Amino acid sequence: MSTDADPTAPDRQRRLQRDLLLRARSAAARRTPAAPVGAASAGPGAAPRGVRLPLSRAQRRLWLLERLGGAGDSYHVPFATRVRGPFDPAAFTTALTALVARHGILRTRYAEHDGEPYQEVLPAPDAVPVPVVDTPAAAAPGPLRRETARPFDLAAGEAVRALVLRHGPQDHTVLLTFHHIAIDGGSLETAAAELAALYAAAVDGTGRLALPAAPQYADHACREHEGVPGLRPALERWSALLADAAPPRLPRPSADPSRTPAGSPDGGAPHSAAVRAVPLAATLPEALRASGAERRATLFAVSLTAAFAALHRLTGDDDLVIGVAGTHRGGTAMRGLVGLCVNTLPVRVSATGDPSFAELLRRVRDALLEAQRHRHIPFDLVLERLGERARGADGTALVRVTADVLGEPTVLRLPGASAAYVDVPAGHAKFALSYGLDLGDPARPAALVQYDRDALDEAVAEATARDYAALLTAAATDPDRPLSDLPVAEAASGPEAASGSDAEADPDGQSVPEVKETPDARHPAEAALRAHSQVADAVVVRPAEGPAVAYAVLRDSVGPSRHELLGLLRRSLAPEAVPATVTPLDALPRTAAGTLDRSRLPGAPAPKDPAGPRAAAVTGAFTALLGVAASPDDDFFALGGHSLVAVRLAERLRTALGLPLTGLDVLQARTPRALTALLDERAARQSAARAARGPARSRTVRPGTVLVTGATGGVGAFVLRELAARGRPVLALARPESAHLIAAEGVDVVEGDLSDPAGLRAAVADADAIVHAACTFTRHEVDVAATAAMVDAWRRGPFVFVSSVDAYGHPEVDRVGEELPPHEPVSPYGRAKLDCEELVLRAAGTEGRGGASAVRSPLVWGAHDRLREQLRWGAVGGLYQAARQGGPIELPRPGAAGHPWYGVAWVHAAALARAVVECLDRPVHGVANAVSGHVSWHDLAQDLTRLMGTGAGVRESDDVPRDLDHRWHYDSARLAGPLRPLPGEDRGTVLAEMIDGRTHGEG
Repeated sequence: MSTDADPTAPDRQRRLQRDLLLRARSAAARRTPAAPVGAASAGPGAAPRGVRLPLSRAQRRLWLLERLGGAGDSYHVPFATRVRGPFDPAAFTTALTALVARHGILRTRYAEHDGEPYQEVLPAPDAVPVPVVDTPAAAAPGPLRRETARPFDLAAGEAVRALVLRHGPQDHTVLLTFHHIAIDGGSLETAAAELAALYAAAVDGTGRLALPAAPQYADHACREHEGVPGLRPALERWSALLADAAPPRLPRPSADPSRTPAGSPDGGAPHSAAVRAVPLAATLPEALRASGAERRATLFAVSLTAAFAALHRLTGDDDLVIGVAGTHRGGTAMRGLVGLCVNTLPVRVSATGDPSFAELLRRVRDALLEAQRHRHIPFDLVLERLGERARGADGTALVRVTADVLGEPTVLRLPGASAAYVDVPAGHAKFALSYGLDLGDPARPAALVQYDRDALDEAVAEATARDYAALLTAAATDPDRPLSDLPVAEAASGPEAASGSDAEADPDGQSVPEVKETPDARHPAEAALRAHSQVADAVVVRPAEGPAVAYAVLRDSVGPSRHELLGLLRRSLAPEAVPATVTPLDALPRTAAGTLDRSRLPGAPAPKDPAGPRAAAVTGAFTALLGVAASPDDDFFALGGHSLVAVRLAERLRTALGLPLTGLDVLQARTPRALTALLDERAARQSAARAARGPARSRTVRPGTVLVTGATGGVGAFVLRELAARGRPVLALARPESAHLIAAEGVDVVEGDLSDPAGLRAAVADADAIVHAACTFTRHEVDVAATAAMVDAWRRGPFVFVSSVDAYGHPEVDRVGEELPPHEPVSPYGRAKLDCEELVLRAAGTEGRGGASAVRSPLVWGAHDRLREQLRWGAVGGLYQAARQGGPIELPRPGAAGHPWYGVAWVHAAALARAVVECLDRPVHGVANAVSGHVSWHDLAQDLTRLMGTGAGVRESDDVPRDLDHRWHYDSARLAGPLRPLPGEDRGTVLAEMIDGRTHGEG
């Protein structure tokens, strides 16, 4: 990561570093670029040849450290995988060469001109060499370590090297060594996934793979270079917060004549690294998550608090600084970007007053949020601004201690072969001391400290690791006790405890801190799943007959697949503890009391596969639309499904079975077993409703009847309630399979569909007024054709069309008046709304027709299942999911891209219904907006995290993600009266009703 190294090298090296920094600052002060800055993308993975491009600030710091020659292999990134199964070295060479051609950062050279560094993207190589060396598996650590430590030649454009150790015909260790200047943890995952895909294409003989064009790191560096002047105000504020901070005072190592000074001529390695590990109870990570959730803090914040408490004990200092990793990644433009996008965030916390762990957690959480607000400011700039104040009196760096939570490591997954992570220990330490909560093996969590042997004694490091473990345990068991009262772990005297062994006690009987298992402890697979960084919750169900089955709630909808989670359990648990399957979910079903509702778990318990016509229809629909034969527990997303396929699958089943079903139902049920169970439930409800209604009765057309389309949807349901409250006779249009959902006193139901023009015309002919609130959302041609059919049959009374503010497009003004002309770009959905509005408004007042109103609404909120689904998966679904998962939530800051406000308009469904019904009596003869209020993205994020109790942090940046690029306020004067909020229609109340989900609407 881009960080400040801890200088312990000789005086000559310090003078060289000072000279280099002074030259860099001088050049920056002159504001003269080293060379012309050109565009960095002349094609996929290419930059104009010979163009000198600026370095990002993170690259610049690593270049300076590399020039000093004292970093050793600290910034080498080894990526090793044990591959058992077929492996084709020639195909791997082809794939790696394609990867380097695809990402210019992997073939970039670094040089200097007039005292300033620059980078130049080189042409793609004909082939990247992949040496294959026969090596016994037991002898692999030596060559792996030597290859990892071998220096890079950055001036020649060397950023990645390969080495394959062949242990047998189908047993290899594949090592890629990157320089950190070209890659970080996030992009390592991207590189691994793309390399596996390119390898598969090379093996199967196609040789080509249609990957989307890759964003180029040089473009990011240019944008950052151009944006530095605009950072000055925020840089000044951030630097002021750190101005009087001091590096932690670590205990000096004892003088040992056997120690070889760092950087000495007789071979001592600078910053020699060592690691101490203390095993933790398997239940501890979940206990820490739960303790943090009670205090609106993430697991990372809890582990960071334990690190601050341990450092407070180690140093005796109250004013402490620990560095954590941040990122410059934000927005869709950087998705899939390979390069160095990390940034060091110095978190400053006071431990004065002997706070409890819970109070220290609050301080850490607030300081962490403050640091994250400044994550866009390169730490290198902060150090330059602080100058000598960024170092202690002895020259030590401000950030010499770091903390992190370590998840499951990235591995290279090649087709047809198993993959196992191979640890290649670092020879050099970036920092004097690093704390880590290691969750890489979910069944064997550990407290780690990595340290520089020249900064800490081994005995001190060992005691520090045990103290960190003890404090992590105390965070889960007794967080309200003052720090001074929390247990102190004594250093073990035996070597086993300091090596991270599996022993639960050291040879002298010193117990390892742990959370004791209770008699009703969770299934080991449940604990292992919960420890995964991308799993928010998990449960294992043990049916009376048959094997156990597991369910995992993913932190996002594109997390690990069912097969990946099952493979994780098979690698980490005893065979008898591995469940038969793992089904990913969006949420665990709960009862009204909040307990787990096992009966609503997909397929639980299901000793037999689902059978019958509905099961056959579901299986057939999966096969037809996804192209594979799905088993009962196959996940819709894992089979290649997405939202449009879900809509088509729902339409197919709805038509075939005559049962209500939406695409959102498919996205939530996700497996054939769960979808069949849902359809069985709805079939039973439909039969019960029809039996209660009795024989079909003839419908009598009553004077003043209002036809309402979309009556089973969120808006239509509220319109029906409002009309019923006013005693207006209603004719509700509904699909045959949904008609039973809305049958009520005063409501007649006519069966029909937007794709049935004849049925629509017949329904309109029987009505004296029309409220058209139905929409397909995705099939815009159907929406327009349906409106045209209704207008064609319309001959009397008013017509109210429920439209959308999307019809305005992207106005150049920030405040949008009613009937403002559309401004491009207009989305296809917005264009369809415009076309429908034109059909209705143009026909109004002709051939006996009444007046017309186009009521444009923004997001609609209300206590109804369909509206809840829209909140979760619709326009603000990304924000909702980030808040539910505990963040971090990335938002555009006010002023980004030149706009003072970013947020969204919203309307309460009940207020919208009142406005719509008002237009039946007093048409507006044009366009009217229906808005209850406007809320900034920041305030909405705060509302969501508060109501869900996740405490997700908010990060503001100058990037404006496409989904959040909304900055308009909408006037709504024409319908101000009915839109006036009634009690219970404020933003907080309606959001609480939608999130709580206990008051279910029909539909």
